[in-house]
Amino acid sequence: MTMNSKKINEASKLLSYVLRHKPHSIGIELDSDGWADIDQLITGLANDDRRNINREMILAILTSSEKKRFAISSDGQHIRALQGHSSENVSIQHPAETPPTILYHGTATRFLKSIQQQGLISGSRHHVHLTKDKSTALAVGQRYGKPVTLIIDSLKMHHNGLAFYLAENGIWLTTHVPPQYIMQEQGSSI
Repeated sequence: MTMNSKKINEASKLLSYVLRHKPHSIGIELDSDGWADIDQLITGLANDDRRNINREMILAILTSSEKKRFAISSDGQHIRALQGHSSENVSIQHPAETPPTILYHGTATRFLKSIQQQGLISGSRHHVHLTKDKSTALAVGQRYGKPVTLIIDSLKMHHNGLAFYLAENGIWLTTHVPPQYIMQEQGSSI
């Protein structure tokens, strides 16, 4: 069976939704590290004809995605989203790391006023997501409207006692970025 990129992309989004936010929507539970049994996941998804995801599709998602959103356990029986969870019972312990001097965050201009007041907050997710790659941040911002790339003075944050974690796919995580550590790409503070 040949899979096209549209089907893979749609399946990846569905897996992200289920494995990050709503595992109970298909009748599965995640453990505290976010792992789901692949057979139970496939069975839960099969209850809806529009959700035809099998092991072959899961492997296609893992091998074709540049975003590297998921991991498979060493025994090949479990899958998890690497970050972005809002599910309360998931508490993945990422290693604390010293971040690079700056990191980027993509958002939409319509959120700038709130960011000026509150900084970057995790909202319903467990962490704020940051990247070393400016183009990745811009692509994320485009999903929400007119994009803006924010520059985060991450090393200064770290030196001032704020923790950073590195997910397996290279995404940097922190619980909050106060406004004083954020600049717009043009170099002006927000």
